[in-house]
Amino acid sequence: MKRVVDLFAGGGGMSLGFKNAGFDVVCAIEKWLPAIEVYRANFPDHPVLELDLSNEIAAISAITPYSPDIIIGGPPCQDFSSAGKRDENQGRASLTISFAKIVTSCRPNYFVMENVARAANSKAFKEALNLFKEAGYGVTMKVLDAAYCGAPQIRKRFIVVGALNNKDGFFDDVLENGLAKKPLTVREHFGQDIDFSHYYRHPRSYARRAIFSIDEPSPTIRGVNRPVPLGYPGHSGDTAPATSTRSLTTAERAQIQTFPASFIFPGCKTDSEQVIGNAVPVKFAEYVATRLAHFIHDKNNIEHKQFTLFQKQASYEKNARGDEQA
Repeated sequence: MKRVVDLFAGGGGMSLGFKNAGFDVVCAIEKWLPAIEVYRANFPDHPVLELDLSNEIAAISAITPYSPDIIIGGPPCQDFSSAGKRDENQGRASLTISFAKIVTSCRPNYFVMENVARAANSKAFKEALNLFKEAGYGVTMKVLDAAYCGAPQIRKRFIVVGALNNKDGFFDDVLENGLAKKPLTVREHFGQDIDFSHYYRHPRSYARRAIFSIDEPSPTIRGVNRPVPLGYPGHSGDTAPATSTRSLTTAERAQIQTFPASFIFPGCKTDSEQVIGNAVPVKFAEYVATRLAHFIHDKNNIEHKQFTLFQKQASYEKNARGDEQA
């Protein structure tokens, strides 16, 4: 079983996805205490370390004893977000570079990095990509929508999968082969356990709609959850009148992020909503992890067959030399 270390672990969306896919998550690292409390409440079988990953030397020292085969993580993406002013070279964007430096120092066989779609064109990622390549990693880079990967929400994310001593694009076909033919809707995800048909999700501006149907994927779950305001003017794209809808509960938002109903959020409501909104959807992480597990399995089978053929050839040559000497 491959050993995994989860960086920028948050409440554990990526950890749970990789665990569900059969990997052994042996350690997680996170800085924000409310997220750490959520992680510890749900993953008592391995440590979550409170550490600022911009301190790369301390991070490498903490990770090395766990001898990870795979390092996974989603560096904070606020500086790449479409909301507000972006800074691609300062602040949290630099943590993408820290992730790359940690990976290339620890040299696991594989790494998986997740971020918002626009991170692909950032200067910080381009610098990180150079570090990966200089260290001998082949990379596959794809923007995937969580709605096609088992999560009932439109959530486009940039996925980078690296393999040591491999070629670029090594994982392209494998990563895409399991995608669903159509997006998963909220109704399909919840099944009979749902008692509403439309719901309110506060828009970034009233130029956007705010009422959504359960017969479509949810919009991206964010870190805030506001009720329907008294002054909401309505939008032509709304699927129902605002007066007949409500916002999603914290538990419903967590389940749209595909956390199981049993997942524990021990903190206050504000912190829980932020942990949920920041998380990688569990089923999205599980999809990527499952595809990686298939790749590793197939690669090991090929290497085993090649080794067996090599042994047979060596044995044949040894016997042939013995016959000649005789």
